[in-house]
Amino acid sequence: MAAKPPRAARARKTGAPKADRAVVPNGFYRDMVWNLRNGVVAVTRDGRIAVMNDIAYRILGLKPRTADIGRHFSQVLKDAPDVLRIVAGVFELSHLPNRAEMRLKHTGKVIGYTLSHVKDAQGRDVGATLFFKDLTRVEQLEERERLRDRLAALGEMAAAIAHEVKNPLAGIEVMAGILKRQLTESPDAQNILADIIKEAKMANVIVQEVLAFVRPLRLQVEDVAIADVVRDAIGMAESHPQKGNIRIRVDMPESLRPIQGDPHQLRQIFTNFVTNAFEAMNGSGAIEITAVAIDEDESTTAEQTPGPMVMITITDNGPGIPPDVIDRIFSPFFTTKPQGSGLGLAIVRKIVDAHDGRIDVGERPGGGTIFRVTLPVRSQQPLFE
Repeated sequence: MAAKPPRAARARKTGAPKADRAVVPNGFYRDMVWNLRNGVVAVTRDGRIAVMNDIAYRILGLKPRTADIGRHFSQVLKDAPDVLRIVAGVFELSHLPNRAEMRLKHTGKVIGYTLSHVKDAQGRDVGATLFFKDLTRVEQLEERERLRDRLAALGEMAAAIAHEVKNPLAGIEVMAGILKRQLTESPDAQNILADIIKEAKMANVIVQEVLAFVRPLRLQVEDVAIADVVRDAIGMAESHPQKGNIRIRVDMPESLRPIQGDPHQLRQIFTNFVTNAFEAMNGSGAIEITAVAIDEDESTTAEQTPGPMVMITITDNGPGIPPDVIDRIFSPFFTTKPQGSGLGLAIVRKIVDAHDGRIDVGERPGGGTIFRVTLPVRSQQPLFE
């Protein structure tokens, strides 16, 4: 008696596929893939795009085009080189990663992805699929918790030290000022004492920044017009001596909805960005600040629905941030300035986090830096009031 064929083979020889077609409505599988909350990219064995849903385009920052189906993946994914590299090597691997993470260099987003081969009835590889999810928001929340833990450990000690240092600094500044007024006939003494006063003031600023960084933020929440905040921030930053001939262009639609936030803290964010741009460009260049409303955060998950957002983009054509330090610029006490405290951008990130927002940094095409601050119109988290 002949052996029975495997169950899968029997199913293919019987009318199971026809039964499936009778039960499943026409186009169901296509609609299912297109409505997944994960990005999906499927390619055939010869490298042609078979499936690429809208979420995939959004996460990768690419423009959707119906003509992409059937094109080679190297053409479709050329502006997402990290993903292109993954897809290019998929058929060379026998064991594909079930769960991996990577940061997309062209957008700064973090994705978690899974690769799998598509096999035919004979077990041959006829294609491959890449499933991925935007984990940027998740990473930000995890980093926020880690930062909170570090601050809890260091906060009391740093605050105590800062308070102890403030009093001697104030004494040094006062005594140097008294001596400066008494030794008016000695130019050398005047210069030395002026330097002492200047350094004491600078040290005091650092102490104040340390205190601002370790203290919990108590937000005074109200409805805030972002355009007003940005204009006030520019006015404060323009007193900076290094502004020179730098041009500032602001483009914010009148229809932009007010957001829920602390106007003083938000003003500090944009004052810091504009001031840093002045220093980086040495008095020559251009800064552009734009804002757009978005219906929902691109990294929204089923568990997190932040709703309407406002994204503010600050672009300059300065020298940019070196690639080897761009991931560290928001870290406390990291600075590339000779006399910087390394707390300016750390405080900026703290304020953005307190507003339940997100901040991203990238390289401007042609040179320069792009900062994007995304803030919810209404936070899903209870803000301090």
